[in-house]
Amino acid sequence: MLTIHHLNNSRSQRLLWLLEELNVEYKLEKYQRDAKTGLAPVELKAVHPLGRSPVLTTENVSLAESGAIVEYVVRHYGNGAFAVPEEESSYQQYLFWLHFAEGSLMPPRVAMLVFSKAKQKVPALLRPLAKKILDGIMDAYYKPNLIQSLKFTESHLQNHAWFAGTEPTGADVQMLFPLETLVAMGQADDYPAIKAWVKKIHDRPAYQRALEKGGEYDYA
Repeated sequence: MLTIHHLNNSRSQRLLWLLEELNVEYKLEKYQRDAKTGLAPVELKAVHPLGRSPVLTTENVSLAESGAIVEYVVRHYGNGAFAVPEEESSYQQYLFWLHFAEGSLMPPRVAMLVFSKAKQKVPALLRPLAKKILDGIMDAYYKPNLIQSLKFTESHLQNHAWFAGTEPTGADVQMLFPLETLVAMGQADDYPAIKAWVKKIHDRPAYQRALEKGGEYDYA
């Protein structure tokens, strides 16, 4: 049986959605973030050396990284659902969005979040200087890249129901976390197609079942 090692408020929630969509029997091991650091607990290192979530395990497999897990699950348990598209142009879109989610979209989002938190931890006397430096870095690099990526994503969703083809695929699973966090944090007002796509997934019965099983999740 598959076991998903699930950390609250993390990327692993999208994998629970996938498993519920596929009606796959699985075991759920839950972990809670450290209340002070927000990081994963040390117990996860006993599951995988990186000590992060998600991790999928079986008797023969210990697999980290969301994209790798998505591909493994769809290949071995999908039975045609959420499958890699056969049509060439849809297949190319699948490959692109599957890797775009973590390769291009998430890094600037994470960087901007880290910088925002860093400004709050600087001593009050140094905070104006720190804010000027960190805001300068964000405005010069991370923010423009993020806006460009979001505009590109918005444009695609204005003309497509799903990211690759006419049915949801693993690419949609991967894209869910960065976009639902964007919506939940009130940063998607300029992107109505993204908001509509996220709502469409959140309204699916399988997603609701995944929420019930996964527990606390701030981004739904």
